[in-house]
Amino acid sequence: MQMELSQRSVIDSAVRHLVTNHSPQGNRIGWLMMASILVEAWDLYGIAFVLIFIRDQYHPSPLLLGLAAAGTQGGAVIGALLGGWLSDKLGRRLMFLATMVLFIVLALAQAFVTSVAALAVIRLLLGVPLGSDIATGYTYIMESMPKGKREVMGNRWQFMFAIGQVLTLGVIAIFLILNLDHEWIWRVTLGLGAVPALIILILRHDLPETAMWLVRQGRFREAKEVSTRMYDDRLDMLPDQDVKVVKPRPTAFLADIRQDPIRWRATLYGWIACFAQGSEFSTFAFYLPVLFVMVGVSSILGTTLVTMALYVIAAISGWVGPLLTPKIGHRGISIAGFGIVFVSLLIAAAALYTGNKAVLPFAAATMLWGHYWDASNCMTIPSMVAKPEYRGTASGFSYVFVKLPSFLAIFLFPTLFTAIGQAGATLFVAIFPLIGLLAAIFILPEVYGFERD
Repeated sequence: MQMELSQRSVIDSAVRHLVTNHSPQGNRIGWLMMASILVEAWDLYGIAFVLIFIRDQYHPSPLLLGLAAAGTQGGAVIGALLGGWLSDKLGRRLMFLATMVLFIVLALAQAFVTSVAALAVIRLLLGVPLGSDIATGYTYIMESMPKGKREVMGNRWQFMFAIGQVLTLGVIAIFLILNLDHEWIWRVTLGLGAVPALIILILRHDLPETAMWLVRQGRFREAKEVSTRMYDDRLDMLPDQDVKVVKPRPTAFLADIRQDPIRWRATLYGWIACFAQGSEFSTFAFYLPVLFVMVGVSSILGTTLVTMALYVIAAISGWVGPLLTPKIGHRGISIAGFGIVFVSLLIAAAALYTGNKAVLPFAAATMLWGHYWDASNCMTIPSMVAKPEYRGTASGFSYVFVKLPSFLAIFLFPTLFTAIGQAGATLFVAIFPLIGLLAAIFILPEVYGFERD
């Protein structure tokens, strides 16, 4: 028992030491993790903008079309849970490489489907590496960058989403201007997702395992080598021989975080915020192109260009939000973000009720600005406060609260849209940012700079 306590004390000391270390490679690793979000953004929003072409070609039922659109979201629920657990069990690096290989294969496969049913199946499978990659990516960021900087980097995921959306829309706009066949547009758009995935795989290939994970596994010799390479620090507090460490059960993090009020409230808020932002975005913003066409804002090309302009605004918001986080904290950015989205959706609903269609793009712009703030830290917070031994599992569990409501919203929202109308559905969506706003005010403690690893 005394040996176990001594061993645990040494490991905890090394982990705390690593949290404060600055590595010249830290920013590069962080951006490589963020870059993988371009892959998800391309896939998720590529399908949103070519869905109309798939519908016109195959004439599927609304249920099947919704399943094809939402397939990656459903698969990501499985991928987040499985990938997060495997990241803790097998290591961060192995899971990163595996997810990119799987995505490349499946992204190419969806470009050659011959039915919407086949597309739905492939997209469900495609969601597994996407969900796994996000869960693993956050563990990498939290274990490769020092406190303060890791939070700013983690909060940039929405910026990367916006960049991916703008790139996707830009490519689709070029295809439309060139007057390409609509079947070619949707097939090439979906298949092109394999290109950034291949680039990321090549760039990631030389990344080492995180020293923090190796320490928690008792693999001290490898940890010293990685730490020397990354931080020029041999971790002298660790012995030179490996030790056997008892691995926690996959569900241990749930019991552990309940013992620390700060960890528990921060994690609980993260789950609520993930659910709220995933629901608000996947309902209103995902169907923006369809909504614009239905209310007569513009043609398909015009809608694509207007939506691209909206996501340029969103990208600016996604860049500004993380920079403001050190100044106003996680609570400040969350309260402001959810508040802006709530008011914007009320204005959008009023515009639809009264027929003031010209107001809708402006309401959408402010809604996206707020969304890219309120969504910025919902994954950062629970990943940051989790202990390294179950950080992958905790990150994956949190991402389920993004993907499950996203899947349900994309799958079922068209039915709600039809049943209660455009204005009613938009007003319904306003419930989600209100939930997030109340959680930010009454549940979230300020955890910027949290370091109790």
